Order: sequence, then structure tokens, then C-alpha cells
Amino acid sequence: MKIGLKVKNILFILLGSIIFSFGIVHFNMQNNLAEGGFTGITLLLYFLFKWDPSYTNLILNIPLFFIGWKLLGRNAFLYTIIGTVSVSVFLWIFQRYQIIMPLSEDLTLAALFAGVFIGVGLGIIFRFGGTTGGVDIIARLVNKYAGVSMGKTMFMFDAVVITLSLIFYLSYQEAMYTLVAVFVGARVIDFMQEGAYSARGAMIISDHNEDIAAKIMNEMERGVTVLKGHGSFTKKEREVLYCVVGKNEIVRLKNVITSVDPHAFVSVSVVHDVLGEGFTLDENKKPLEH
Repeated sequence: MKIGLKVKNILFILLGSIIFSFGIVHFNMQNNLAEGGFTGITLLLYFLFKWDPSYTNLILNIPLFFIGWKLLGRNAFLYTIIGTVSVSVFLWIFQRYQIIMPLSEDLTLAALFAGVFIGVGLGIIFRFGGTTGGVDIIARLVNKYAGVSMGKTMFMFDAVVITLSLIFYLSYQEAMYTLVAVFVGARVIDFMQEGAYSARGAMIISDHNEDIAAKIMNEMERGVTVLKGHGSFTKKEREVLYCVVGKNEIVRLKNVITSVDPHAFVSVSVVHDVLGEGFTLDENKKPLEH
């Protein structure tokens, strides 16, 4: 698209909006559960005054659109407009064409499903460059400039909104179940942001680095980076190998290393997201199709 937006991103933002809106209507609104952020404010206004969240969501977000335009850039701003408007549209649709789910007697299940649907929906929207306005914009800005995860920022803001909801209309039981839903949602958002695909990174220290590196590249077709290290005890300079592989390849990597040097020191860590050749790019630097 000439304005710089990707059709794929728009479609996934719409999908995330559908999942998010479905969760709000069918698990929060049907079971008198609150929510955090601006969504929580729209629910507060709904339960107190019966104001339609699909309208209040847009009204409350108008001032933040200007902040998004100044600080997020044109594309992020346009994705935010798409996310916010689509959430309001799907909230309007799902309120009028509801699937009645009798979960009032099992609020644990309602809270868990509310958290999962909201977390997955927002996670998809965030991962493809959008927000749904409100605290989502604030969380995105904090993540961008302070490095704090979106889920943590939203959880703190949520606490304030839920406290107000408790004061005005929630029972203590409903407030506790709401906290469960918010916590689950925050964890799911972080999981979606970090990446559903996780790899393993290995640091290798050996006296046979060249042979190990050659065998990894030849047998596993994985790249190896040579880092310069300094032994604190020996006071000697030595090379350290670093290699990233899929989590299903870690056993094979260990076998390759021990076949060359059974005494090699190997440290394995979890890598939440990987970009680059062999993972998201092929050998010609072209995106891999999954």
C-alpha cells in the first residue's frame, strides 16, 4: 500500500480486535467482571450508566490519538486508528449478536477465558504494530522508551481502574476474579510479544573451537559466532563460540559438541525470539514463508 501499511498487518489487527471484543462481551460483560485500562473505564461507565462501550471507547481515545500521532509515527498511528475503530465496531456487533454463555456459577472459568481472549487479542494487535488506543498507547510508549514490557505497564494501570470499579459496582468476589483475568491477560500479552517460537542459545568454551564450529556448520547448517573472552582465573585470552538453534535441535547440538570435546563447557539459555538467516530469512536474505 502506498501509505506504507501492510495488508497482512491490517488483517491480523482485525483478527486480534475480533478476539479481544468477543472476550470483553462474552466473558466480562456477561459475568459482571471488570477490566483494566480504558476498556475498564468503558465497562465502568456501562455498568453504572448503561453507556455503550463501543461508543465510549472511541470518545475516550480521541485525545490519545494526537499523542499517538506525535510519538508513534505515521504508520503506528494509522494502525492504532484501525485497531481502535475495529474494536468499537466488533464490540457493537457482539453486543447485538451475543452467544449466551452461562458461566455466572463458575467465575473461575469466566475469568480464565476472559484473560486468555483479551491477552491473545491484544497480543496479536501489538505484535503486528497496532494498539487499541487508551492505555495500549501508553504501554507501547513505555515499552519503546523505557523498555518496560507492555503487560507490566498495563497491569499497573489496571490496578487503579479495578480499584475504582470495586468502589462503584464490583463485589469483592468479582474484583478478585477480575484480577485473575487481568493477570492471565498480562502474561499472555507478554508471551505473544516475546514470541511463541523460542530457540536456544549456546555458549561454548573448548580447546577445540575450530573443530566444533566446523562440525556445527557442516552437520547442522547453523552459523557460529566467535567471541573474544578473558578467563578471570587463568588470566588468559580465549575464544568463545555462540550458536543459536531451534529448541528441537539442542540435543543434537550437545551431541556434536561432545563428539569433538567431551570436556567442553556449554551454557544453554532460552532465546524467546529470533530474527535473521536460518530463522526468518533464507540463505538469500529473503523472508521465509511459514
